[in-house]
Amino acid sequence: MKLPKELKDKSDLGGSAKKRECSIIGCGEEAIRSLSENAWKKFVEKSGLKYSMNSRHKIFLCKAHYNQSNKYRKSQEKIFQKKGFLDNSTAVKKGKWDY
Repeated sequence: MKLPKELKDKSDLGGSAKKRECSIIGCGEEAIRSLSENAWKKFVEKSGLKYSMNSRHKIFLCKAHYNQSNKYRKSQEKIFQKKGFLDNSTAVKKGKWDY
């Protein structure tokens, strides 16, 4: 019989028990997020932060630096927001959906 997550020990949950430091140069806080370097590199750099690269291609961020990069990501997301299906009627080729 499996135990619910609430009753299991933290070490049994499969998460990394190792504490990581923030990858931002000059910050020694504990990291709360582990993000893909490919996806988040441009957001971290454009938000004015410099990070130290590692061989696993991960960026570890503390709460303050994650919030700073996420604010920049959200602002960019609003600028390049995708249009809805009906609003973007020019994307459909003529004659393709004629019934």
